[in-house]
Amino acid sequence: MPKFDTLRSLALACMVTGLAGAAVLPRQATAQPAAAVRGLPDFTDLVDQVGPSVVNIRTVEKVANRPGGASGMDEEMLEFFKRFGVPIPNVPRQQRPQRPQQEEESQPRGVGSGFILTPDGFVMTNAHVVEGADQVIVTLTDKREFKARIVGADKRTDVALVKIDATGLPAVKVGDLSRLRVGEWVMAIGSPFGLENTVTAGIVSAKQRDTGDYLPFIQTDVAINPGNSGGPLINMRGEVVGINSQIYSRSGGFMGISFAIPMDEAIRVSDQLKATGRVTRGRIGVQIGQVSRDVAESIGLGKATGALVTGVEAGSPADKAGVEAGDIITRFDGKPIEKVADLPRLVGNTKPGSKSTMTVFRRGSSRDLTVTVAEIEAEKPTVARAPEREEKPKASAAAQQIGLAVSELSEAQKKELKLNGGVVVVTVSDAAARAGLREGDVILALANTEIAGVKEFEAVLAKADKTKPINVLYRRGEWAQYALIRPSK
Repeated sequence: MPKFDTLRSLALACMVTGLAGAAVLPRQATAQPAAAVRGLPDFTDLVDQVGPSVVNIRTVEKVANRPGGASGMDEEMLEFFKRFGVPIPNVPRQQRPQRPQQEEESQPRGVGSGFILTPDGFVMTNAHVVEGADQVIVTLTDKREFKARIVGADKRTDVALVKIDATGLPAVKVGDLSRLRVGEWVMAIGSPFGLENTVTAGIVSAKQRDTGDYLPFIQTDVAINPGNSGGPLINMRGEVVGINSQIYSRSGGFMGISFAIPMDEAIRVSDQLKATGRVTRGRIGVQIGQVSRDVAESIGLGKATGALVTGVEAGSPADKAGVEAGDIITRFDGKPIEKVADLPRLVGNTKPGSKSTMTVFRRGSSRDLTVTVAEIEAEKPTVARAPEREEKPKASAAAQQIGLAVSELSEAQKKELKLNGGVVVVTVSDAAARAGLREGDVILALANTEIAGVKEFEAVLAKADKTKPINVLYRRGEWAQYALIRPSK
């Protein structure tokens, strides 16, 4: 018995110890998740702070009234079929109820979001939200409704400014885009599918995302659905950093990728809309393309940077400044052109009439040109005729090795194409064909050397190392570009 009692005592001691441990362990186990929860963002204060500044925008358009609607049914029956996704049947014309003909009627066009930019009633939204609207109705969070006047809309940036007659409104605070970081928590408030004051949250997925000529978008994984357009993207300091504008979707719903217009760009646009009702942008009249790494190395630029000038519009500011096809613009107004999309943004944001310094890389060296920026306008497409060719000349041994035969440009062709020199490709094969050259292309430079005619072409080609890629600047129609002719292995 004593032995049994001893064992029982030990067992009881173990049970007590285990219970004590159990009493401690849950506290330790719950302590870590509690800390993790405290580390997650709490958006409640932000919603209270920014929510009153977010508005719902409804648009109305006037349309000619057709008796019975699209299929001759009454409005309630049409609404039933639309609401439940049932295909609308075709009702025979003799069975359609007759309704009195009206000249026009107002019907809802769309629903979007916006936010109060200033206390005196300026509201910012997307241009596509108000496009084509005959009437814009802004609803505040306190359910007050106002008929808004469209101050201006800019399709290129998808920014619009509307005005309501009210004062003392809760305006948003605009954030500093330079402080926005990838991975930072952000929040959106809007009216997806017409559901007002809906809050979603996520993180910044990328900055400077190129999806358009004039805007480096903010990419997020915040749920943005139809109706969210025009609403604010808000950082954890309660500041608006973007306007929710686009989604990437294959189905029309949210797929984890959404884009917002940076507020610094939006404010720049809204200031012009407020002042003049329209946006003016600069232009210099060049067609540009990307600089590949291979081309950059072959022409001595080194780094694949800048914007390759593939064509210069006759009489344009760039033409007057001396820009040539084949130039690589590396700086504009002292700012580096890291990628091709940087140039139209910098030029577009320059006031028309301003004189700007532009650095170009041309055949191995850089030079500065002064260009007077003009105002952008609708470009008229022009097509240049390919130079006419007579009988095909026999190519030299060096030219045959890379698959080219060329001939001189006539004076008439030079005048028509506005060229001082160059040679026209009359046959192409092998390495040159693989590089993308075609009959009719005009070669302007070879191995970083300007070509005046066939004699210079043959001389440069004879000296070139045929075991290494040879860079060719050529013109096709109106535009110029680079190619690398790689030797056959």
